Amino acid sequence: MTKQAVIFDLDGTLLDTLADIGASMNQVLSERGYPVFPIRDYRHKVGDGIDTLAKRTVPTEVQTPELLAACVARNREIYATRWNRETRPYAGIDDMLRALVERGLKQAVLSNKPHEPVVRCVEHYFSHIPFEHVYGVGGSIPKKPDPAGVRQIMAAWGLPKEAILYVGDTNTDMQTAVAAGLYAVGVTWGFRDREELEANGANVIIDHPEELLSLLD
Repeated sequence: MTKQAVIFDLDGTLLDTLADIGASMNQVLSERGYPVFPIRDYRHKVGDGIDTLAKRTVPTEVQTPELLAACVARNREIYATRWNRETRPYAGIDDMLRALVERGLKQAVLSNKPHEPVVRCVEHYFSHIPFEHVYGVGGSIPKKPDPAGVRQIMAAWGLPKEAILYVGDTNTDMQTAVAAGLYAVGVTWGFRDREELEANGANVIIDHPEELLSLLD
């Protein structure tokens, strides 16, 4: 079946957000006197939501539900002030998104970021791209790999799963696509490696955004 739509992950797929996410979490840790991490280490700490990020960075021996909740709340405050300092679209993303628009494909974003920052990022960096659905975690949208968000988008589009590509950069993204029955496209320019994508169900792996267009030809 001809593909008619694409659902994208955001962090590590469309936007390189690692520096701003890592710096925000490091400030939370530093304020409490906990060890901080090199930004590169956040490649394996992000991707599964802000609650999980806190669990992966706050020292295990001090973790309590109350402390983690406080760290998450503080992270939200800090990130809201610096979300666009170093964040940028990956090279080739803008051209690829424009090409999809020209081809008439529907596009959506589904992220494990909280909903409001997702909307803010998409509106700031991709205001010229007519994404039909932009969702982060919250309300009726649970964290991936729960496929509920994907299914909500599919239902709104009225498209069968065979008509949709899912594009992401982590094991969580590939698991989401598999759970929803979508064709899973893993990308290597993001936060995780090819081996992780292959091990979690990627149907195909691409190394540059323009390669996504060739999948549609």
